[in-house]
Amino acid sequence: MSSHPKQVELESIMRAMCDELDHRLEESFGTAYPRHPNRPARGKAASVAYDGLFSTGTQFTLGYGSDHGRGYIVSVEMRTLSKVKKEDEKAVEEATVKIINELIPQYFPDREIHMKKDGKVYKLVGDFSLGSSSNE
Repeated sequence: MSSHPKQVELESIMRAMCDELDHRLEESFGTAYPRHPNRPARGKAASVAYDGLFSTGTQFTLGYGSDHGRGYIVSVEMRTLSKVKKEDEKAVEEATVKIINELIPQYFPDREIHMKKDGKVYKLVGDFSLGSSSNE
């Protein structure tokens, strides 16, 4: 089963946005902790998701049991074996929210998309429609 071309495009835009988030987090916090020994230095892997201290991405959820319904969970993980201080976790979380809120209008200028706290996670919610299924 092949993916809808507009779904592929949407996911490509999400990946690009997360890559920019990753770069900006690395600039601010990349030297705060030693990266996991299995991860190459920043800029040394084929994708920014696989190198440096941070791994960022999104995952679609149908939103069962959620106040905000379906959307894309924003994932930010610090890849380190060190214990991360709570205040550093909070600083990264706050930076992530700020950065994503800045990036949404750049990456999705024609869509109403918002970042919402949903329980313990942050989720992108709003217009992720693919439009008409006809060839446009």
